[in-house]
Amino acid sequence: MNRHDAEGAIAEAAKAYSNWGRWGEDDRLGTLNFLDEGTRRAGAALVRRGVGFSLSQSFDMTGPQKGWRRRTNPVHTMLDTGTDAALGNQGFPHGFGGADDVIAMPLQCSTQWDGLGHIFDHGKAWNGRDAEKVVTSDGDLVTGIEHMAPYVAGRGVLLDVGRVVGEDGELPDGFAITEEHLTATAEAHGVSVGRGDIVVVRTGQLARARREGWGDYAGGPAPGLSFTTAGWLHRTEIAAIATDTWGFEVRPNEFAHAFQPLHQVAIPNIGLLIGEMWDPDALAEDCAADGVYEFWLTAAPLPITGAVGSPVNPVAVK
Repeated sequence: MNRHDAEGAIAEAAKAYSNWGRWGEDDRLGTLNFLDEGTRRAGAALVRRGVGFSLSQSFDMTGPQKGWRRRTNPVHTMLDTGTDAALGNQGFPHGFGGADDVIAMPLQCSTQWDGLGHIFDHGKAWNGRDAEKVVTSDGDLVTGIEHMAPYVAGRGVLLDVGRVVGEDGELPDGFAITEEHLTATAEAHGVSVGRGDIVVVRTGQLARARREGWGDYAGGPAPGLSFTTAGWLHRTEIAAIATDTWGFEVRPNEFAHAFQPLHQVAIPNIGLLIGEMWDPDALAEDCAADGVYEFWLTAAPLPITGAVGSPVNPVAVK
C-alpha cells in the first residue's frame, strides 16, 4: 500500500472487491443478502441463557457530538408533563393525565447504521448507480434505509480486539486493526467469522472516552480498521460490521492525504452495512466471563423513508 497514493489504492481496492451486480441491478440490500433465512435460523439457535444486552449509547444532550458537519446531540423536549396534568391544563375528564415528548437529532449522532446511500465513490453510489440520481433533496430514492428494516437480525460475533491485542482492554488512538489482528482475536475467542455474520469490533475507545471525557471522540483520532482489511471484509462475506468508535476505520487515516478511504470502498463498492458508536462493553464483560463470543443479534434501523442512516438500539441475546 502506497501511503502517498490514496486515489490509486482506493481505485485498486474498489475494483478488486466490488460487489456491483452480484445480486442484480435492482439490489437495495448489499451484503445483507448474505443474511438469509438459514443463517438467521442458525443465529436464533444461539440463545441459551436468555440474557440480553443493549449495544446502544444514550441519545441525549450529553452525547459525543461537537457540531462537525452540523451534527448535534439530540434535543429532547417535553410537549406535555406531569405538571400540566396536575394543574388541569390538559383538558381531559375524570382526572386523566399524560405526558408527551419530541426529539430532534441528526440520524447519525449516536449509535447508528450507515446506509448504502451514505457514501459515494467518484459520483457513484452502491451498485454503480449515479449518486445524483440516487440521493436528492427528497432523500435516498433507491437505497433508503427503510429497505433494510426487516433484515438486520442474525448471528452476532464480538471481536474484542481491545482485550486481545490492546493494553488493559483498550487500543490507543491511531491504532490500525489489520486482518491479522481480527483473525488472532477470533482465534483467541474460539469463534469463526463468516457468511451472514454481524460482526461487532470492540476497540475500547468508548470506555476511555467515558472515563476521560468525550474530547475528540467525534471525528478525532481513533483506533479502527486498517484500509488493508477491505479484502477481509469482502472475502468473509459478512452481512454487517460495527465498532465502538465514531468512524469505524482508523483515524488519522493511513494515507498522507485522505478522508475515510475504507468507507469509500466498503459502502458504495462492497455494499457493506457499517455501524458506528456502538457500546459493546457490557456484552464484552459477559463474553469474557463465559467464553462465548457468538449470540443472537437484532439491530433493525428505523424505517425512515429515504434516510441514508438510522439510529439503532442493537440487542444481543446469549
